[in-house]
Amino acid sequence: MFSKILIANRGEIAVRIIRACKEMGIKTVAVYSEIDRDSVHVHMADEAICIGPAPSKKSYLNIDNIISAALVTKCEAIHPGYGFLSENPMLVDACQSNGIKFIGPNKEHIEKMGNKSEARKTMIEAGVPVVPGSENSTNEPLEAFKIAKEVGFPVMIKAASGGGGRGMRIVRGEEEFIEKFNMAKSEASTAFNDDSMYVEKFIEEPRHIEFQILADSYGNIIHLGERDCSLQRRNQKVLEEAPCVNINEELRNKMGEIALRAARAVNYVSAGTIEFLLDKYNNFYFIEMNTRIQVEHTITELITGIDLIKEQIKIGYGEKLDITQEEVKINGHAIECRINAEDPKENFRPSPGQIEGYFTPGGYCVRLDSHVYSGYPIPPTYDSMIGKLIVWGKDRNEAINRMKRALDEMVVTGVNTNIEFQKEILNNESFLANKIDTSFIEREIFNK
Repeated sequence: MFSKILIANRGEIAVRIIRACKEMGIKTVAVYSEIDRDSVHVHMADEAICIGPAPSKKSYLNIDNIISAALVTKCEAIHPGYGFLSENPMLVDACQSNGIKFIGPNKEHIEKMGNKSEARKTMIEAGVPVVPGSENSTNEPLEAFKIAKEVGFPVMIKAASGGGGRGMRIVRGEEEFIEKFNMAKSEASTAFNDDSMYVEKFIEEPRHIEFQILADSYGNIIHLGERDCSLQRRNQKVLEEAPCVNINEELRNKMGEIALRAARAVNYVSAGTIEFLLDKYNNFYFIEMNTRIQVEHTITELITGIDLIKEQIKIGYGEKLDITQEEVKINGHAIECRINAEDPKENFRPSPGQIEGYFTPGGYCVRLDSHVYSGYPIPPTYDSMIGKLIVWGKDRNEAINRMKRALDEMVVTGVNTNIEFQKEILNNESFLANKIDTSFIEREIFNK
């Protein structure tokens, strides 16, 4: 096994990876920007090295500095976490050139599946159902408009590269298409340095379902069931559940087999996620593949008992999967709430500043993945996540009640948070009745 790994990330995911490495007997090196000098991951790692000033482009996105840090500290591998450089083929190239193992898929997987247009063509060739839409990406508004008319409104405009809800717009009529296309195109260019877009049919009342997969270098591949990530605000996930109550064993097996087919189509190796839209008639369509660990990997861990970070590291080292599909069992129900430093009353404006009081919930089957503490200064430079609160229950009802209790216990003062907003979701009658889809928050929370 690796003797030392550099974690090219920050925040709760850096802490999560360090913990897994410690349990595996692997030494860790943390990297940090100047503003993150007092972050928890810096103190938890065996070694820490500053890689630049606060702006991400000069630190966590600076490939040269990260590679230099790995070489200086004699690391054998780099774990990218999620976000930042986790799906950047240039980091994979740099690792390979310097004899460092990248814990993740190879460059070709990232490039092929990271571009939505290319991924779509690959899936069509593999016989994976996709949402009707454009064959190729385009940055020409009139060409995209023609495709939209052929597909039929409403449509979804998406950036061919990137993710996280940026460069996306729903268009319900012809008269607003050009304006929204240009807005999405401009946003995509700024966020991903790529203004190529594609158009697809907008599926009404869908659930956002993702299947977690693990694949090794020897052709072994399994899925670990699904997560329901339908609760989103502006295409950003807010609360996730596993499994999806609407999916029975027959449909799970069918979707799982399609997810494995999608991964096999590119000979995928590592942890990854196949994402689908599931309509109210149980028709499902591939939308994208994430070639990294997901923020919400935690709920899959709780219902399967499988440590995904450890499995990812073992695959990265070259070990065979020691879990078969038959051994994967879904047990109970898990929910994750993303706790952010933001003000829901002010259009979710980020709320950087110093945390004054901090009390964390506990008790049976309650987990908090976080990187903050009393006195921790939340910087304005990065995302506003304070942590991820995760609970397990024997069924959905018990998990909901446990999450309500845990949120009641959690105290964060000094900055605004979305804790009360999460409580509002959990107490909503439609949510309790499992009547949810990707427009739930807009419909049930904002419009009431």
